[in-house]
Amino acid sequence: MHYVVTGGAGFIGSHLSEALASSGHDVTIIDDLSTGKEEYLSSILTNPHVTRIRDTVQDVISLARHCEGADGIFHLAAMVSVPGSIEYPLRSHEATLTGTLNVLLAARDCGIRKVVHASSAAVYGNLPGLPKREDMPVDPLSPYAVAKYAGEQYCRVFSALYGVETASLRYFNVFGPRQDPRSDYAAVIPRFIARIRAGESPLIFGNGMQTRDFVYVKDVAKANIQVMEAKSQGVFNIASGRETSVNDLAATLLDLFNVKYDPEYYPERPGEVTRSVADISLARQAFGYHPQFSLRDGLSETISHMQSA
Repeated sequence: MHYVVTGGAGFIGSHLSEALASSGHDVTIIDDLSTGKEEYLSSILTNPHVTRIRDTVQDVISLARHCEGADGIFHLAAMVSVPGSIEYPLRSHEATLTGTLNVLLAARDCGIRKVVHASSAAVYGNLPGLPKREDMPVDPLSPYAVAKYAGEQYCRVFSALYGVETASLRYFNVFGPRQDPRSDYAAVIPRFIARIRAGESPLIFGNGMQTRDFVYVKDVAKANIQVMEAKSQGVFNIASGRETSVNDLAATLLDLFNVKYDPEYYPERPGEVTRSVADISLARQAFGYHPQFSLRDGLSETISHMQSA
């Protein structure tokens, strides 16, 4: 099969591109390298079945040309930061929502069977009720979350009107190798690891009681492939199904490093969710999703990768 991966040189996209290439598929990676890195693809760039194109998803004509002949598109290209979207809402809209519409148009016009859209648990916001199920109300709290939810609706409409099969995967807190700890908007796990490695205390925004559902990136890559190959359509949570507080996360990392530091606490950031955990039963029933990595095992593998980089 021939698959296109937008954002395929990014954190999640590079793992997905590797998994597809290792399974013998033809893979076209579209990435402008604004946040992705060519080095993330070093293990597959010499593969004759892998093509990398440095481009955005902002021009639907060139995008359709890149997608011609593909069987499916994995759409991960986006502005991937909640705080960044609050600071730059128009940039977030163009990179995330306009990009999603362009991908769907390209799929329709090229006769591509299916689009798997990377959505986000951020669409749920802070509404009561846990664990989060796909049929619960949503309450996006940031431009990023709004764009992801609107992208889901575009997917639903394109399926109904044009016959393009679509699946939107609501990623919860994905972690693993290649998350950049140097970004101003870095995710909590690489930021914690970088500080501990530097002999510094983990820095926590808020009181640390906020919870997240952390899921290892290799489980996320596998979920993408599973839903592409299945006939399943709609919206699906992709998570571990386990709730972990930021304080407990810091404690686990300190234990893995065998050091004792007291976290430093700073004011809570706007637009952040207080509690988050997913019900993953729908994905399990629809396409056999079952995460393989525990939080501790995923953290251990992530630390090993960062130390060897």
